[in-house]
Formats: sequence, C-alpha cells, structure tokens
Amino acid sequence: MRYLAALFFILNLSIIHAQKIRDHQIERFDFHKVDAHLKIDPTQKKVEGSVVYSLEVLYPDDSLFINGKNMQFRNVRIDGKNPEFSVDVEGIYILHDFKVDDRITLSLDYEVTPGKAVYFINWDESVASEEIKQVWTQGQGKYTSSWLPSVDDMNEKAEFDLSFEFPAGYELIANGEQIGNEIINDSVRLWKFNMEKPMSSYLVGFAAGKYRSVNSTTNTGVEIRNYYLPEDSLRVEPSFRHSKRIMEFLEKEIGVDYPWRNYKQIPVKDFLYAGMENTGTTIFSESLMVDSIGYHDQNYVNVNAHELAHQWFGNLVTEKSGKHHWLHEGFATYYALLAEKDIFGEDYFYWKLYQSAEVLKELSDSGKGQKLLSSTGSSSTYYQKGAWALHILRQKVGEEAFRKGLKNYLETYAFQNVETDNFLAEMELASGMDLTQYKADWLEQSAFKANQSLNALKESEFIKSYLELAALRETPLQTKHEYLDKILDFPVNDYLGQEVVYQLAGENSEEAINLYKKAFASNNLYVRQAVATSMQTILPQLQASFESLLQDESYLTVEKALFKLWERFPKKKADYLKKTRNIDGFYNKNVRMLWLTLSLVSAEFEPEKTSEYFEELSGYTNPSNPFEVRENAFGYLYQLGAFNEASLESLLMATAHHAYRFRDFARQLLDELIANEEYREKLMSLASNLDEQYTRYLNSKTSS
Repeated sequence: MRYLAALFFILNLSIIHAQKIRDHQIERFDFHKVDAHLKIDPTQKKVEGSVVYSLEVLYPDDSLFINGKNMQFRNVRIDGKNPEFSVDVEGIYILHDFKVDDRITLSLDYEVTPGKAVYFINWDESVASEEIKQVWTQGQGKYTSSWLPSVDDMNEKAEFDLSFEFPAGYELIANGEQIGNEIINDSVRLWKFNMEKPMSSYLVGFAAGKYRSVNSTTNTGVEIRNYYLPEDSLRVEPSFRHSKRIMEFLEKEIGVDYPWRNYKQIPVKDFLYAGMENTGTTIFSESLMVDSIGYHDQNYVNVNAHELAHQWFGNLVTEKSGKHHWLHEGFATYYALLAEKDIFGEDYFYWKLYQSAEVLKELSDSGKGQKLLSSTGSSSTYYQKGAWALHILRQKVGEEAFRKGLKNYLETYAFQNVETDNFLAEMELASGMDLTQYKADWLEQSAFKANQSLNALKESEFIKSYLELAALRETPLQTKHEYLDKILDFPVNDYLGQEVVYQLAGENSEEAINLYKKAFASNNLYVRQAVATSMQTILPQLQASFESLLQDESYLTVEKALFKLWERFPKKKADYLKKTRNIDGFYNKNVRMLWLTLSLVSAEFEPEKTSEYFEELSGYTNPSNPFEVRENAFGYLYQLGAFNEASLESLLMATAHHAYRFRDFARQLLDELIANEEYREKLMSLASNLDEQYTRYLNSKTSS
C-alpha cells in the first residue's frame, strides 16, 4: 500500500510539473517560424510530417513543450543534436539546457490519426465518386495540434510555411501564397505555401477537393480566389456576388490595408459552423452556396463579410484570453453589418440592429444577460452585444475619433495580442474622452442597456416608422385600416410591408381582403413571403393570388405556399404538384423533399411512381449526402413513419457524426424510434453488422 501511495504521489507530481511547463510556455520561448512538410493520406485518415521550428529562448529553462495530441514522434533534434524527450497524450516535452537569448532550430518527425480538427469526407471505400471527396480542417480553439505539432496558445504567433503531399487530381488550398505545385509521381502532388507574417496556430488551415476557382483583384491589388465545386458552377456568381466589394469596403472603412498576401474562400461539406476565418483562407459551409433564387432568402453575404472582418479583428490583432473574445466576434459582427449596410442599405442595417436588441433585451429581462468582459459568454453576448457596444461607442466618441482610434489600435498592435483596455486607451487618446463609465455600462454590466439602444435606433426614420406601426398590433383593423393601406403604397418598404401583413393574421373582413390584395399586387418578394408564411386560412377570394406565390423567386415562399395550397384545396393537388415538380430549393432540398412527401401521401397522384419517389426520399439519408440533406430526409421519413433498413442504418451512423447539432438531432430521433417496438427490433438487427462507433449510442439506450 505504501508503494502504491508513493507511486501515485510521484505520478501526481509529474502531472503537476507537466502542466506547469505548459502553462508557462509563452513566457520562456518565442517561436518565430514553423516550417512543416505534411503527407496527408485521406484513405487511411492519417497525417505524417516533418516540422522545423525556429525559436528564441526568453528565459533559461530545462524543458520545452509542444502540443501534439496522441502523436508518435521520432528524429527529434536541436541544432542537429539528439536531445532527450518524453511524450504524453498532449504532446512532446523536449529536455535541454535552454539558455537565454539562444536561437534554436528544433526539428522532429511525427505521425498521427487525428481525433478531431481534420475531417476526411467521403473517403470510405463504399463511396465511389471522386467528386464528393474532401478533406478540411477546423482548428478554432486548441485543435490544430491534433494534426500539426504546434503551441496551443493564441499568444504564441509564428510564421507558418506549409507544404502538403496529397493525392493527385485534387486541389489543395492553405494559408499564404502558393509557391509550388509539383508532381511527385502519378498518384501524389506536392503543394507549397508561404506566409510572410506571424499568426496564432488556431488559424492554420487547409482544404482539399475537386475545386475550381474564379479570381478577382481589388482596386488596392488584393487577389481574391473564390473556390467552388463543378456541380456548383451556377451558384458561383450569386454566392460570391459581393466578395470584391466587401473587401474594398472594409479596407476603406477600417482604414488599414488588408494585412495578408491574398484571400481565399473555400466551401466544404458538413462543416461544423457557418465559417472559419483561417488566416487569409476562410473555410465555410457549402450550404451557403446559393443560386440566384436562393440568394433572396439566405445567402453568403453576412458570413462572407464576418469572416473577412476577422482578418483584421482576431487574425491581425488577437485577444490575449477568452475574457476579451468580443474583440474578435463583436468587431467582426459589427463590421460585417456595416458592409451589409453598404450593399443592402441603411434600413437593413437598422433592422438588424433592432432585431439583435430585441433578443438581447429579452435575455437581459429574463436574468440571462451577460457581461462582455467574460471568458464564459454566449454567442449572443460576444457577437450581438459586442456589435452593439461598438455602435454605441461610435456614437459616443464621434465618427472621426472612432476611425482614428480604431486605425491606431490596429497599427499599434499589429501581429500582437491585446486586452480590451488596449483598445479603449486608443479610443480615449483619439477622442479625449474618459470611457470609464462606458466600460462599466457596456463591457462590465450583464444587463443590456435597452433604453440607450432604443435612442440610438431612433436616429433612423425607418425605425421610428416601424415602432409606430408595431405599436398598433393590438388595435382593431377597422381603426388602423387606412394607415396600413398607405404603408402598402408603392414602393413598399420590405420590413414595414411585412409588419402590415403580420398584423392581418387571422383577419377575414373585407378590409383585410383588400389589404391582402394590395400586398400581393405590391410584387415585393418579402411582403409576399410574409403572406405565404403567416396566412393560415386561404379565403376563396385570395386563392388565385395565393397560387401565384408558387412562381415567386423565393424557395421559402414556394415551400410554404405549396403545402398550404395542397392542404386547403385537395381537388387541385395534382396541379400544384405538377407546377413545382422540378424545384429542388435550398441546399437541403427543402422544396423537393416536401414535394416527394406530398406526392407519396396523395394517393391519386402518379401512383405508378410511388416506389420511385420513396426510394428518392429515402436515398437522401445516405451518409455520402450533406448532413443538411440527410436531416431533412430523416424528418420527412419520421412524419411518414416510413423508415426502411437503409435509412435506419444511416440514422445509426448519424449518431456518431462529427457535426454535433446533426449528431444530437439523430440521437433524439433515434430515441423516438426506439420507443416503437417494430423499429427497435429492426435497429437491433442492423446494429450487429455495423462498427461499434455507430452502435454505441443505441446500445447505451437499449441495455438499460
């Protein structure tokens, strides 16, 4: 027992010492450059590499730690000599007599099967199509060290020069300027990239797939490369429509040139988030690639502008710790909104501010408000409240001082790490104001300053008009009829027109019918969309007008209108289905899957194709499809009560998916199916033929 206690004590001391080494890494060493040569084997989901680090010793020590999760290391050398080293699941500890001011070259080889941060999409043997195979990274936080030995601390910045060996026939994109593209042999190609400026390791990234690109150059000489897959060729223009304009706007608005060599944007399948601002190389969800119709409902503009703004706010100047995370997300949110204002107009800008203020006020009133200076804030806090804090600050110090302070902040701390007080100091210097009270009200207080926000919103005549209109929601229609009618005069404001329509919900008087007719006749896409969304009962006098919604250039409108017409007028089901037969809709095929479902439950409509339509709907659950498509198909099959073996197997596999929102959806749906004895038996039968990773969740639910 004494021996075991002593052994435990020694192990505990070792763990504490290892943690101490990691915690004080930044104080003792400064990494200048990381030069990595990587071999990516997507069929084995494996990464091998050789890395050379150039660093300076800031403080004498006997150990150096580099993060490398679950990696195998070999050929470790310091200035050509073999030091002692040890390895644990977190990385490698180099034991050496490090002397202050020494400049050291450290090299090592490694290999790893990454547990996260690198995603190998559709490389299983069962997937025959080369076109849908991709590899991409997502290292936000501390995950880059899952595939590249690096320092998991955003305060450590280094220049990363990367080269990749990857299967031939694919395009590989990474940070920096491409300086090489060589054929190694018939099956492997070498890609080389150079960065000139330092960055934090979490911003290192790459993506590979069957990509093509369209390129443009801004009026300041920045090259923009927008990548796409051949199947998305018709979505290229609508998706990237404003990329050049956004870059030019942000450079002018921020007052500091774009800080990197070039800019690339790559859409990838099954991405975890909307987008990620890897330095000079944004990776974003393929679901944001839209055609000219889908652009009206959901597009890439906001994410485009947000990730680009991060190239200054987060990438050029980086927070010291999570407490100051609003310096990344609040700034990117606000400047994206300013870019959208340049594109869509002032009313759009104030409408988005108003919507976020409503959300923040509700959270605050319910006791869920959070202060901005916190390491545990929510997305609403860092993004929306952060944007509001900047909007209020801009009004407080004035336009000229705000621009001057922001420019000085970015130039003073370029390629460095900061705290909020660094930013506020520059704003105080530029404006001559004491911002102590501002900091207390907007950065350190959990409550949202709703009254101050409302006063700021009232600078917009549109918002004042909207608030006057919204105040009439409980007013009888007869009393406000003339007022609503006037708002629907041409040209109709998108948001005011929608509010009029929402106030008509449930009304069927003659006044309401006339207002609906005027709303239809406005030909305003969003006013008509509000009708499709909010009208629950389609009156006979409005049937023809409602049917015209099936022709609108809005997949959301078509989806809502198709279902309501099909439900309300059963004798015309076939007509409605024929009119919408060839419409897929958004990336998740929202219109097509609704069409298939309605066709399947319309016994009189093309009964000879029932099997064909069911196979198509069920086929969308296949694991090779994007998870957005699979989730939509799962939902409709659940409503139909029509899961077959293939779709059940796909659902089981989805419970281990890397995208946590989809994984959670699949697990919740599986819980529902397990409650059905018939499905439960089928699932248990299928599970015996699948890998454990796909059946672990099922076993946990059925073994109790």
